[in-house]
Amino acid sequence: MTAENFQFLYFTELIGLPVFDLKNRRIGVVRDAALVPLIHPARVDRYLVGAGGSWLSIRYDQIAHISLQGIQLSNEKLYPYHSDEYMLRIQRDLLDQQIIDVNGRKVVRVNDVSFEIRRDERDTLVVLEVDVGVRSILRRLAQGVLPRKWIRGLQTPIAPNSIRWEFCDIVEADPLRRLRLNISNVKLERLHPADLADIVEELGPAEREAIFGTMDSEAAAEALSEVDPKMQASILEALEPEVAADIVEEMSPDQAADALSELEEQTTADILHEMETEPVEDVKELLEYDEDSAGGMMNTEAIVLPEHLTLSSAMDRLREHEGLLENTHVLFLADDNGRITGMVPLARLFLASGSVELRQLTTDRLISTRVDESQERVTELFDKYNLLAMPVVHEDGTFAGVITADDVIAVLRQK
Repeated sequence: MTAENFQFLYFTELIGLPVFDLKNRRIGVVRDAALVPLIHPARVDRYLVGAGGSWLSIRYDQIAHISLQGIQLSNEKLYPYHSDEYMLRIQRDLLDQQIIDVNGRKVVRVNDVSFEIRRDERDTLVVLEVDVGVRSILRRLAQGVLPRKWIRGLQTPIAPNSIRWEFCDIVEADPLRRLRLNISNVKLERLHPADLADIVEELGPAEREAIFGTMDSEAAAEALSEVDPKMQASILEALEPEVAADIVEEMSPDQAADALSELEEQTTADILHEMETEPVEDVKELLEYDEDSAGGMMNTEAIVLPEHLTLSSAMDRLREHEGLLENTHVLFLADDNGRITGMVPLARLFLASGSVELRQLTTDRLISTRVDESQERVTELFDKYNLLAMPVVHEDGTFAGVITADDVIAVLRQK
Protein backbone atom coordinates (compact mmCIF):
# COMPACT_ATOMS: atom_id res chain seq x y z
CA MET A 1 0.00 0.00 0.00
CA THR A 2 1.59 3.25 -1.14
CA ALA A 3 1.57 6.53 0.74
CA GLU A 4 -0.61 7.99 -2.01
CA ASN A 5 -3.58 5.65 -1.36
CA PHE A 6 -2.97 5.15 2.35
CA GLN A 7 -5.38 7.82 3.62
CA PHE A 8 -6.91 6.27 6.73
CA LEU A 9 -5.84 4.32 9.79
CA TYR A 10 -7.63 2.31 12.46
CA PHE A 11 -6.81 2.69 16.12
CA THR A 12 -6.11 -1.05 16.26
CA GLU A 13 -3.43 -0.41 13.62
CA LEU A 14 -2.05 2.62 15.43
CA ILE A 15 -1.50 0.69 18.66
CA GLY A 16 1.89 -1.00 18.55
CA LEU A 17 3.21 1.08 15.64
CA PRO A 18 6.95 1.72 16.10
CA VAL A 19 8.12 5.31 16.43
CA PHE A 20 11.41 6.38 14.83
CA ASP A 21 13.60 9.41 15.52
CA LEU A 22 15.35 11.61 12.92
CA LYS A 23 18.13 9.04 12.51
CA ASN A 24 15.56 6.28 11.99
CA ARG A 25 16.25 4.76 15.40
CA ARG A 26 13.31 3.09 17.10
CA ILE A 27 12.43 4.86 20.35
CA GLY A 28 9.29 2.93 21.32
CA VAL A 29 5.79 1.92 20.19
CA VAL A 30 2.42 3.69 20.38
CA ARG A 31 0.46 2.68 23.50
CA ASP A 32 -2.38 5.19 23.30
CA ALA A 33 -3.44 8.41 21.58
CA ALA A 34 -5.39 11.34 22.94
CA LEU A 35 -7.60 14.18 21.80
CA VAL A 36 -7.68 17.51 23.63
CA PRO A 37 -11.25 18.60 22.78
CA LEU A 38 -10.80 22.10 24.19
CA ILE A 39 -8.16 22.66 21.49
CA HIS A 40 -9.61 20.59 18.62
CA PRO A 41 -12.67 18.28 18.71
CA ALA A 42 -11.30 15.57 16.40
CA ARG A 43 -7.54 15.89 15.86
CA VAL A 44 -5.22 13.50 17.67
CA ASP A 45 -3.18 15.92 19.77
CA ARG A 46 -0.87 13.52 21.65
CA TYR A 47 0.68 10.13 20.98
CA LEU A 48 1.65 8.19 24.09
CA VAL A 49 4.70 6.08 23.32
CA GLY A 50 6.05 3.25 25.45
CA ALA A 51 9.83 3.51 25.72
CA GLY A 52 11.40 1.04 28.11
CA GLY A 53 9.55 1.17 31.43
CA SER A 54 8.16 4.68 30.88
CA TRP A 55 5.85 6.50 28.50
CA LEU A 56 6.69 9.52 26.38
CA SER A 57 4.26 12.19 25.19
CA ILE A 58 4.62 13.24 21.54
CA ARG A 59 2.70 16.22 20.18
CA TYR A 60 0.93 16.04 16.83
CA ASP A 61 3.22 18.75 15.41
CA GLN A 62 6.28 16.56 16.11
CA ILE A 63 5.09 13.95 13.58
CA ALA A 64 6.49 13.93 10.06
CA HIS A 65 4.99 10.81 8.50
CA ILE A 66 2.55 8.01 9.42
CA SER A 67 2.30 4.64 7.66
CA LEU A 68 1.58 1.00 8.49
CA GLN A 69 5.33 0.58 8.94
CA GLY A 70 5.60 3.19 11.68
CA ILE A 71 5.68 6.85 12.69
CA GLN A 72 8.55 9.11 11.71
CA LEU A 73 9.28 12.08 13.97
CA SER A 74 10.28 15.55 12.81
CA ASN A 75 11.27 16.74 16.27
CA GLU A 76 13.07 14.78 19.00
CA LYS A 77 12.30 17.06 21.95
CA LEU A 78 10.29 14.49 23.93
CA TYR A 79 8.81 14.65 27.43
CA PRO A 80 7.63 12.00 29.90
CA TYR A 81 3.87 11.46 29.84
CA HIS A 82 1.88 12.92 32.74
CA SER A 83 -1.84 12.29 33.10
CA ASP A 84 -3.90 15.25 31.95
CA GLU A 85 -7.61 15.59 32.81
CA TYR A 86 -8.15 17.60 29.62
CA MET A 87 -7.13 14.61 27.47
CA LEU A 88 -9.59 12.13 26.02
CA ARG A 89 -7.46 9.00 25.67
CA ILE A 90 -8.81 6.63 23.06
CA GLN A 91 -7.61 3.35 24.60
CA ARG A 92 -8.55 4.29 28.14
CA ASP A 93 -11.59 6.54 27.74
CA LEU A 94 -13.24 5.51 24.47
CA LEU A 95 -12.50 1.92 23.47
CA ASP A 96 -15.06 -0.56 24.88
CA GLN A 97 -17.03 2.34 26.37
CA GLN A 98 -20.65 3.27 25.73
CA ILE A 99 -21.26 6.17 23.39
CA ILE A 100 -24.48 7.78 22.17
CA ASP A 101 -25.23 7.73 18.47
CA VAL A 102 -27.43 10.83 18.22
CA ASN A 103 -28.22 10.17 14.55
CA GLY A 104 -29.35 6.59 15.20
CA ARG A 105 -30.85 7.57 18.59
CA LYS A 106 -29.24 4.69 20.45
CA VAL A 107 -26.42 3.71 22.80
CA VAL A 108 -23.57 1.67 21.27
CA ARG A 109 -20.25 0.22 22.42
CA VAL A 110 -17.03 1.34 20.76
CA ASN A 111 -14.91 -1.45 19.22
CA ASP A 112 -12.48 0.64 17.20
CA VAL A 113 -11.87 4.15 15.87
CA SER A 114 -11.10 5.21 12.29
CA PHE A 115 -8.79 8.13 11.49
CA GLU A 116 -8.33 10.14 8.35
CA ILE A 117 -4.67 10.88 7.63
CA ARG A 118 -4.33 14.46 6.49
CA ARG A 119 -1.07 14.93 4.63
CA ASP A 120 0.12 18.51 4.51
CA GLU A 121 3.34 19.86 5.97
CA ARG A 122 3.06 16.92 8.35
CA ASP A 123 0.82 13.86 8.70
CA THR A 124 -2.06 14.47 11.11
CA LEU A 125 -4.69 12.01 12.36
CA VAL A 126 -8.29 13.24 12.61
CA VAL A 127 -11.04 11.03 14.07
CA LEU A 128 -13.41 10.11 11.27
CA GLU A 129 -15.71 7.41 12.65
CA VAL A 130 -16.39 5.19 15.62
CA ASP A 131 -16.61 1.54 14.58
CA VAL A 132 -19.20 -0.68 16.24
CA GLY A 133 -19.71 -3.65 13.88
CA VAL A 134 -18.28 -7.07 13.07
CA ARG A 135 -15.41 -5.58 11.05
CA SER A 136 -14.05 -3.85 14.10
CA ILE A 137 -14.39 -7.02 16.20
CA LEU A 138 -12.34 -8.90 13.60
CA ARG A 139 -9.62 -6.25 13.77
CA ARG A 140 -9.57 -6.45 17.57
CA LEU A 141 -9.25 -10.26 17.52
CA ALA A 142 -6.51 -10.25 14.90
CA GLN A 143 -4.63 -7.29 16.41
CA GLY A 144 -1.02 -8.29 17.04
CA VAL A 145 -1.61 -11.78 15.60
CA LEU A 146 -1.74 -11.09 11.86
CA PRO A 147 0.01 -8.41 9.79
CA ARG A 148 -2.01 -5.21 9.48
CA LYS A 149 -2.25 -5.50 5.68
CA TRP A 150 -3.65 -9.03 5.97
CA ILE A 151 -6.33 -7.88 8.40
CA ARG A 152 -7.43 -5.19 5.96
CA GLY A 153 -7.83 -7.84 3.28
CA LEU A 154 -9.79 -10.20 5.53
CA GLN A 155 -12.29 -7.51 6.55
CA THR A 156 -13.11 -6.43 2.98
CA PRO A 157 -16.12 -8.76 2.46
CA ILE A 158 -17.71 -7.62 5.76
CA ALA A 159 -20.07 -4.64 5.57
CA PRO A 160 -18.83 -1.69 7.64
CA ASN A 161 -20.86 -0.49 10.63
CA SER A 162 -19.68 2.84 11.94
CA ILE A 163 -20.85 6.22 13.22
CA ARG A 164 -19.39 9.47 12.07
CA TRP A 165 -17.61 11.30 14.88
CA GLU A 166 -19.83 14.38 14.61
CA PHE A 167 -22.85 12.19 15.44
CA CYS A 168 -21.27 10.80 18.62
CA ASP A 169 -21.87 12.04 22.15
CA ILE A 170 -19.49 10.67 24.74
CA VAL A 171 -20.94 9.18 27.92
CA GLU A 172 -18.99 10.55 30.85
CA ALA A 173 -20.38 10.16 34.37
CA ASP A 174 -18.25 12.83 36.05
CA PRO A 175 -19.79 16.31 35.42
CA LEU A 176 -16.45 18.03 36.15
CA ARG A 177 -14.64 15.82 33.67
CA ARG A 178 -17.38 16.45 31.10
CA LEU A 179 -16.59 20.15 31.50
CA ARG A 180 -12.83 19.62 31.19
CA LEU A 181 -13.29 17.50 28.09
CA ASN A 182 -15.69 20.05 26.59
CA ILE A 183 -18.44 17.42 26.28
CA SER A 184 -21.58 19.29 25.28
CA ASN A 185 -25.20 18.14 25.52
CA VAL A 186 -26.27 20.23 22.54
CA LYS A 187 -26.59 17.16 20.29
CA LEU A 188 -28.77 15.40 22.86
CA GLU A 189 -30.92 18.46 23.48
CA ARG A 190 -31.85 18.52 19.78
CA LEU A 191 -33.32 15.01 19.93
CA HIS A 192 -37.03 14.40 20.36
CA PRO A 193 -37.73 13.98 24.10
CA ALA A 194 -39.07 10.46 23.54
CA ASP A 195 -35.87 9.43 21.72
CA LEU A 196 -33.73 10.99 24.45
CA ALA A 197 -35.76 9.14 27.09
CA ASP A 198 -35.11 5.83 25.29
CA ILE A 199 -31.38 6.58 25.28
CA VAL A 200 -31.34 7.57 28.95
CA GLU A 201 -33.08 4.34 29.93
CA GLU A 202 -30.19 2.35 28.38
CA LEU A 203 -27.58 4.11 30.54
CA GLY A 204 -26.43 3.42 34.07
CA PRO A 205 -27.51 5.58 37.05
CA ALA A 206 -24.28 7.61 37.15
CA GLU A 207 -24.43 8.41 33.42
CA ARG A 208 -28.12 9.39 33.64
CA GLU A 209 -27.35 11.70 36.55
CA ALA A 210 -24.47 13.35 34.68
CA ILE A 211 -26.58 13.99 31.58
CA PHE A 212 -29.58 15.43 33.43
CA GLY A 213 -27.30 17.39 35.75
CA THR A 214 -25.63 19.22 32.86
CA MET A 215 -28.44 19.54 30.30
CA ASP A 216 -30.55 22.60 29.62
CA SER A 217 -33.34 22.40 32.22
CA GLU A 218 -36.16 22.71 29.66
CA ALA A 219 -34.79 19.88 27.50
CA ALA A 220 -34.17 17.80 30.63
CA ALA A 221 -37.76 18.35 31.77
CA GLU A 222 -39.19 17.26 28.42
CA ALA A 223 -37.08 14.10 28.42
CA LEU A 224 -37.80 13.32 32.07
CA SER A 225 -41.53 13.50 31.35
CA GLU A 226 -41.09 10.61 28.90
CA VAL A 227 -39.14 8.39 31.30
CA ASP A 228 -40.65 5.61 33.41
CA PRO A 229 -41.92 7.07 36.76
CA LYS A 230 -39.61 4.91 38.87
CA MET A 231 -36.61 6.03 36.83
CA GLN A 232 -37.80 9.64 37.13
CA ALA A 233 -37.59 9.26 40.89
CA SER A 234 -34.13 7.69 40.69
CA ILE A 235 -32.82 10.55 38.55
CA LEU A 236 -34.30 13.33 40.68
CA GLU A 237 -33.08 11.74 43.92
CA ALA A 238 -29.54 11.59 42.56
CA LEU A 239 -29.44 15.28 41.59
CA GLU A 240 -28.73 18.21 43.87
CA PRO A 241 -32.07 19.71 45.05
CA GLU A 242 -31.49 23.02 43.25
CA VAL A 243 -30.71 21.22 39.96
CA ALA A 244 -33.75 18.95 40.34
CA ALA A 245 -35.89 22.01 41.13
CA ASP A 246 -34.80 23.78 37.94
CA ILE A 247 -35.90 20.74 35.93
CA VAL A 248 -39.20 20.22 37.76
CA GLU A 249 -40.10 23.91 37.30
CA GLU A 250 -40.02 23.38 33.53
CA MET A 251 -42.48 20.48 33.71
CA SER A 252 -46.23 20.99 33.65
CA PRO A 253 -47.69 20.96 37.19
CA ASP A 254 -49.33 17.54 36.75
CA GLN A 255 -46.12 15.97 35.40
CA ALA A 256 -44.11 17.59 38.20
CA ALA A 257 -46.53 16.31 40.84
CA ASP A 258 -46.43 12.78 39.36
CA ALA A 259 -42.63 12.79 39.46
CA LEU A 260 -42.38 14.17 42.99
CA SER A 261 -45.01 11.77 44.33
CA GLU A 262 -42.58 8.89 43.70
CA LEU A 263 -39.86 10.42 45.91
CA GLU A 264 -39.14 10.18 49.60
CA GLU A 265 -41.06 12.84 51.54
CA GLN A 266 -37.90 14.71 52.59
CA THR A 267 -36.50 14.71 49.04
CA THR A 268 -39.77 16.14 47.74
CA ALA A 269 -39.71 18.82 50.43
CA ASP A 270 -36.11 19.77 49.57
CA ILE A 271 -36.95 20.15 45.87
CA LEU A 272 -40.12 22.13 46.55
CA HIS A 273 -38.12 24.44 48.82
CA GLU A 274 -35.78 25.26 45.92
CA MET A 275 -38.58 25.90 43.41
CA GLU A 276 -39.90 29.33 42.50
CA THR A 277 -43.15 30.47 44.13
CA GLU A 278 -45.46 30.46 41.10
CA PRO A 279 -45.15 26.82 39.94
CA VAL A 280 -44.61 25.37 43.40
CA GLU A 281 -48.10 26.29 44.64
CA ASP A 282 -49.77 24.44 41.76
CA VAL A 283 -47.56 21.41 42.33
CA LYS A 284 -48.26 21.36 46.08
CA GLU A 285 -51.99 21.50 45.38
CA LEU A 286 -51.84 18.53 43.01
CA LEU A 287 -49.75 16.50 45.46
CA GLU A 288 -52.65 16.66 47.93
CA TYR A 289 -54.96 14.67 45.63
CA ASP A 290 -55.16 10.90 45.50
CA GLU A 291 -53.19 9.76 42.44
CA ASP A 292 -56.12 7.49 41.44
CA SER A 293 -58.56 10.42 41.32
CA ALA A 294 -59.38 13.06 38.72
CA GLY A 295 -57.46 15.55 40.87
CA GLY A 296 -54.40 13.31 40.64
CA MET A 297 -54.71 13.12 36.84
CA MET A 298 -55.41 16.75 36.04
CA ASN A 299 -53.19 19.63 35.04
CA THR A 300 -53.91 23.05 36.55
CA GLU A 301 -52.64 24.87 33.46
CA ALA A 302 -55.47 25.76 31.07
CA ILE A 303 -57.02 28.81 29.44
CA VAL A 304 -60.21 30.01 31.14
CA LEU A 305 -61.96 33.11 29.74
CA PRO A 306 -65.19 34.98 30.61
CA GLU A 307 -68.10 33.64 28.58
CA HIS A 308 -69.30 37.10 27.55
CA LEU A 309 -66.03 38.05 25.80
CA THR A 310 -66.21 38.72 22.09
CA LEU A 311 -63.94 36.75 19.82
CA SER A 312 -61.79 39.80 19.03
CA SER A 313 -61.27 40.48 22.76
CA ALA A 314 -60.56 36.80 23.36
CA MET A 315 -57.81 36.79 20.75
CA ASP A 316 -56.06 39.60 22.67
CA ARG A 317 -56.31 37.49 25.85
CA LEU A 318 -54.92 34.43 24.08
CA ARG A 319 -51.73 36.29 23.29
CA GLU A 320 -51.16 36.46 27.05
CA HIS A 321 -51.23 32.64 27.16
CA GLU A 322 -48.83 31.99 24.29
CA GLY A 323 -46.91 29.35 26.27
CA LEU A 324 -50.05 27.21 26.72
CA LEU A 325 -51.42 27.40 23.18
CA GLU A 326 -49.06 24.76 21.75
CA ASN A 327 -50.67 21.99 23.80
CA THR A 328 -54.20 23.45 24.03
CA HIS A 329 -57.17 22.09 22.08
CA VAL A 330 -60.00 23.92 23.85
CA LEU A 331 -60.83 27.05 25.84
CA PHE A 332 -62.97 26.91 28.96
CA LEU A 333 -65.58 29.58 29.68
CA ALA A 334 -66.66 30.83 33.10
CA ASP A 335 -69.58 32.96 34.30
CA ASP A 336 -69.30 35.98 36.58
CA ASN A 337 -69.02 33.68 39.63
CA GLY A 338 -66.17 31.70 38.13
CA ARG A 339 -68.25 28.59 37.42
CA ILE A 340 -67.30 26.68 34.28
CA THR A 341 -70.16 26.97 31.79
CA GLY A 342 -68.78 25.80 28.50
CA MET A 343 -65.94 24.69 26.30
CA VAL A 344 -64.85 26.05 22.90
CA PRO A 345 -62.64 24.07 20.49
CA LEU A 346 -59.84 26.29 19.20
CA ALA A 347 -60.75 25.46 15.60
CA ARG A 348 -64.09 27.29 15.98
CA LEU A 349 -62.30 30.57 16.63
CA PHE A 350 -61.12 30.67 13.04
CA LEU A 351 -64.62 30.29 11.60
CA ALA A 352 -66.44 33.08 13.45
CA SER A 353 -66.54 36.87 13.20
CA GLY A 354 -64.82 39.07 15.76
CA SER A 355 -68.09 40.38 17.26
CA VAL A 356 -69.41 36.95 18.25
CA GLU A 357 -69.40 36.18 21.99
CA LEU A 358 -67.51 33.08 23.07
CA ARG A 359 -70.60 31.49 24.67
CA GLN A 360 -72.15 31.30 21.20
CA LEU A 361 -69.27 29.03 20.09
CA THR A 362 -69.46 26.39 22.81
CA THR A 363 -69.98 22.68 22.23
CA ASP A 364 -73.54 21.43 22.62
CA ARG A 365 -73.02 19.94 26.07
CA LEU A 366 -70.37 20.46 28.72
CA ILE A 367 -68.96 17.22 30.13
CA SER A 368 -67.05 17.81 33.36
CA THR A 369 -66.03 15.91 36.48
CA ARG A 370 -65.18 16.57 40.13
CA VAL A 371 -61.69 16.43 41.64
CA ASP A 372 -62.54 13.34 43.70
CA GLU A 373 -63.89 11.30 40.77
CA SER A 374 -62.11 7.97 40.18
CA GLN A 375 -59.69 7.33 37.33
CA GLU A 376 -61.93 4.54 36.10
CA ARG A 377 -64.94 6.85 35.79
CA VAL A 378 -62.87 9.53 34.06
CA THR A 379 -61.69 6.94 31.53
CA GLU A 380 -65.29 5.86 30.90
CA LEU A 381 -66.36 9.48 30.21
CA PHE A 382 -63.54 10.00 27.70
CA ASP A 383 -64.47 6.77 25.93
CA LYS A 384 -68.23 7.40 25.96
CA TYR A 385 -68.12 10.99 24.69
CA ASN A 386 -64.94 10.71 22.57
CA LEU A 387 -63.33 13.64 24.41
CA LEU A 388 -60.00 15.34 23.80
CA ALA A 389 -60.17 17.33 27.04
CA MET A 390 -62.44 17.60 30.04
CA PRO A 391 -62.57 20.25 32.81
CA VAL A 392 -62.28 19.23 36.45
CA VAL A 393 -64.29 21.42 38.82
CA HIS A 394 -64.60 22.03 42.55
CA GLU A 395 -67.89 21.48 44.39
CA ASP A 396 -68.97 25.06 43.59
CA GLY A 397 -68.34 24.52 39.88
CA THR A 398 -65.20 26.65 39.67
CA PHE A 399 -62.24 25.50 37.61
CA ALA A 400 -59.76 23.10 39.26
CA GLY A 401 -57.90 21.69 36.28
CA VAL A 402 -58.10 19.86 32.98
CA ILE A 403 -57.64 16.23 31.97
CA THR A 404 -56.60 15.53 28.38
CA ALA A 405 -56.74 12.39 26.26
CA ASP A 406 -52.96 12.10 26.71
CA ASP A 407 -53.45 11.87 30.49
CA VAL A 408 -55.98 9.08 30.04
CA ILE A 409 -53.70 7.20 27.65
CA ALA A 410 -50.84 7.47 30.17
CA VAL A 411 -53.03 5.95 32.88
CA LEU A 412 -54.15 3.10 30.61
CA ARG A 413 -50.54 2.34 29.62
CA GLN A 414 -49.52 2.05 33.27
CA LYS A 415 -52.29 -0.46 33.84
